[in-house]
Amino acid sequence: MTLLAHGVGSRTDLPIPLGLALYGAGAAILISFAALLLFWRAPKLGGPSSGRPLPAGAQRVLDGPVLRRCLQAVALALLALVIAAAVAGPGETARNLAPWALYVTFWVGLVPVSLMVGPVWRVANPLRLVHRILRPLAPTAPGAHRLPALGLWPAAVSLLVFLWFELVYPDRAGPGTVAAFLVGYAAVHAGLALWFGEGWFASGDGFEVCSTLIARLSPWARRDDGRLVLRNPLANATATPQAAGLAAVVVVLLGSTAFDGLSRTVWWQTGPGAADDPLSGTLGLLGSVAVISLLYLLGTRLSGRLAGQPAGIQPRRYASSVIPIALGYTVAHYFSLLLLDGQTTWILASNPFGAPGVDLFGTYDDAVDLTAVSPDTIAYVQVGGVVAGHVAGVTLAHEQALRSQRHARASDQLPLVVVMVLFTVGGLGLLFGF
Repeated sequence: MTLLAHGVGSRTDLPIPLGLALYGAGAAILISFAALLLFWRAPKLGGPSSGRPLPAGAQRVLDGPVLRRCLQAVALALLALVIAAAVAGPGETARNLAPWALYVTFWVGLVPVSLMVGPVWRVANPLRLVHRILRPLAPTAPGAHRLPALGLWPAAVSLLVFLWFELVYPDRAGPGTVAAFLVGYAAVHAGLALWFGEGWFASGDGFEVCSTLIARLSPWARRDDGRLVLRNPLANATATPQAAGLAAVVVVLLGSTAFDGLSRTVWWQTGPGAADDPLSGTLGLLGSVAVISLLYLLGTRLSGRLAGQPAGIQPRRYASSVIPIALGYTVAHYFSLLLLDGQTTWILASNPFGAPGVDLFGTYDDAVDLTAVSPDTIAYVQVGGVVAGHVAGVTLAHEQALRSQRHARASDQLPLVVVMVLFTVGGLGLLFGF
């Protein structure tokens, strides 16, 4: 099995005609929008103060320093193990734990974990522990006053760098390359945290920001008064702070996933990507992000102009509606990768350094079970993830429109809805090899 193939099915995996899937998906978005206009005429989702509080004892444990330090220490130990395995383990990618642990188990697995239990990486981020250890070196954090003005733009850059490394860099799966990336990433972000303070991780660490945004669609939330609550995931998403750079983060996630699909099409592999050089890949990734950005900006700004509202604030206002769309694409592209290729991580973890005779969990000689999930199931999850994400996105966009203008007209929202239909059809077309 080839690492980083992402396990996404081809067109032949789709158990219904591709054209029918595209028309059906587009129709689902339009029908959902029509239903919202008829039956959702006033804001219905709770705000930042809504939710059912958790018991006080549970909150004390979850917010307590003991749990956080323990999780961070465990994560730091695992990070050290992965780096050590990359350096001292087998040189062959297929038998080295590090690439599988980084690209599959951590990066892909972070999505379902954040969706189920909330912003887990904000709690378990080992770089926060590293910063705490190093903080005496810069106790005053001289750049802390500049951090609020940066918003989430640093996280957008951080994510784009990692995604370029994952999707474009030729030797991305090499164990030595993975070790260098992990050490470099940790050093850069720990150093920036010393300058900007611990708040840097919530603004600049791409992994932590991604986990936090995905967790906006989980049932776990925090009220304005700091109380942990259970809340409708859609209400949780609408309460996303409209920070500068929020739209950039979700557009980078969406654009990179689009490039991931594009890079596996016959057109790309026999055309721009035939040489498999970093330049074509870099241009393809940046071009995909640019196209998604242009469509999103056009849809949101035109919707704002039709509603008679300042066009400049619309991209940030509607950014939360793109979170479920990005989640839907992520599920569609990486569902089978996690269930199939993800098995390799646990197989190799039984002997992380490839030592003769070592088999800690009795799995080292196991083979990946390719029957763990059927091609039909993969295809249904792919289509369902994309469509469900867009339906949720249309719902959130409609809610935001009502909150900004109680008697919003249908025509005001049409540009953004059209863009979402284009995202749906384009995303499915790339997913199944347009």
